[in-house]
Amino acid sequence: MMSKNKIVLAEDNSTLSLLLKFRLEKEGYELLMAVDGKEAVDLIESQSPDLVITDIMMPFISGLEVISHVRNKLALEIPIIVFSSAGQEEMVLKAFSLGANDFMGKPFSPNELVIRVKRLLG
Repeated sequence: MMSKNKIVLAEDNSTLSLLLKFRLEKEGYELLMAVDGKEAVDLIESQSPDLVITDIMMPFISGLEVISHVRNKLALEIPIIVFSSAGQEEMVLKAFSLGANDFMGKPFSPNELVIRVKRLLG
């Protein structure tokens, strides 16, 4: 049996994170949930996920810091999808410059996220 792709989802909005968890698990992914950037970094270090999905604005450690940690400190090439509320072009550009692979503006369609995840995980 094929092992499931592990995804770390870092989102401080519990309603959104539960919706995304449900939708992605339905597609056969294993979701590891983080409510802030610190938890996300801990999960990434301990679980070696195949993909990271992170909000930019989060308590303790921002999504930008999560990207920077993954790319610079851990030197991992795993795909990273970031999302953020509209009107934060500067943040988006910074996320890409730090090494994010994809970006989605909030609100977004969970179905679109599934398509993007499948594309990045092949």
